[in-house]
Amino acid sequence: MNNNNGLSIHHEVETIFRQESRRVLATLIRLLGNFELAEEALQDAFIAAVEQWPQAGIPDHPRAWLISVGRFKAIDSLRRRARFNASLADLALLLEGQMHANPADQDSLEDDRLRLIFICCHPALTADAQVALTLREVCDLSTEEIARAFLITPSTVAQRIVRAKSKIRDAHIPYEVPSHAQLPERLDAVLRVVYLVFNEGYFATSGDTLTRSDLSSEALRLGRLLVDLLPQVEVVGLLALMLLIESRRPARLSSSGEPVLLDQQDRSLWDRDMIREGEALVEQALRSGRVGAYSVQAAIAAVHAEARYATDTDWQQIVGLYDVLVGLTGSPVVALNRAVAVAMLRGPEAGLSLVDGLLDAGELLDYHLAWSARADLCRRLGRIDEARVAYTKAIKLSQQRVDRQFLERCLSELN
Repeated sequence: MNNNNGLSIHHEVETIFRQESRRVLATLIRLLGNFELAEEALQDAFIAAVEQWPQAGIPDHPRAWLISVGRFKAIDSLRRRARFNASLADLALLLEGQMHANPADQDSLEDDRLRLIFICCHPALTADAQVALTLREVCDLSTEEIARAFLITPSTVAQRIVRAKSKIRDAHIPYEVPSHAQLPERLDAVLRVVYLVFNEGYFATSGDTLTRSDLSSEALRLGRLLVDLLPQVEVVGLLALMLLIESRRPARLSSSGEPVLLDQQDRSLWDRDMIREGEALVEQALRSGRVGAYSVQAAIAAVHAEARYATDTDWQQIVGLYDVLVGLTGSPVVALNRAVAVAMLRGPEAGLSLVDGLLDAGELLDYHLAWSARADLCRRLGRIDEARVAYTKAIKLSQQRVDRQFLERCLSELN
């Protein structure tokens, strides 16, 4: 035990909760076989930690301590409730009998979050439910944060999560990584969710900070586990994409916490080890000859990484890759990114024409980055009044405080 004063230990308990609560929950779900029971056990375990650790000190292995205590608390809770429901007594006996037969060994602890992702992305659940359940249970995003990310109400998110848990319970969906025969059909949803987790960490949808490195780090860890488990082209491509984007993190924010645009970043701060690893994975993916959307995005990121200075960027190659990506996805957001690349290759007027076409189609009218892109292109063309209108719309649509501050500064500089 490490003994510290009470105030310091309370602070460490908060830190451990932020770092370990999702891992502890994932293991408790495996051990207890029930989302609600595991969530209750997680809360009870941390309450016990707050009560006991100031006197006894923090355990040498706090995660294992929390899992053990949470498990005992769950069994005690089932025993108390057994007087009203006899089946709970049987469940308590079953769990107690598994205490030694099913130990929380280190390998199991490391794989539990991957198991949890696969159960959250089970094909029995709708695509919307898969995303909502994973972001809530694996990443600890609140229902409000998820709602803002997908432009829906918190009550809708909560309903999706409740229905998903009920489906898992009623259908007796096993808490396990699928067999190799089942993996390919389950993989698309898992990759999509892992990338959403990464993006939430790299560009947070809300809050006082623009990034959440804990989520990006977790997505990278899950990406590596997936590559070890199933080194298919798109799994490798996704990990490459996340590494190449994450390599820019040291240069992404100014000293005041505002975003620094890609062409203005100090590229000497980029993580060259991550870039080398990502580039090697891109080459591995492209050699297969059957690339998908993640591999093409990774190739675009690799072209950016190759340029030591923004002026060295091969925009011709990037536009060509975006042409492929638009064909693969049909996504208006991808088309917006292509428009920005076209502006860099052929000038802002060519890019603005494409952005206006996307806005006229109506799909991006509520997407603040479309309006900020239009504002920047109008600024570069000297169309200041139009830039002012576009920045104002982008500010109103942004849910991120730091991002709004950046856009407000861009607007003020027009004057």
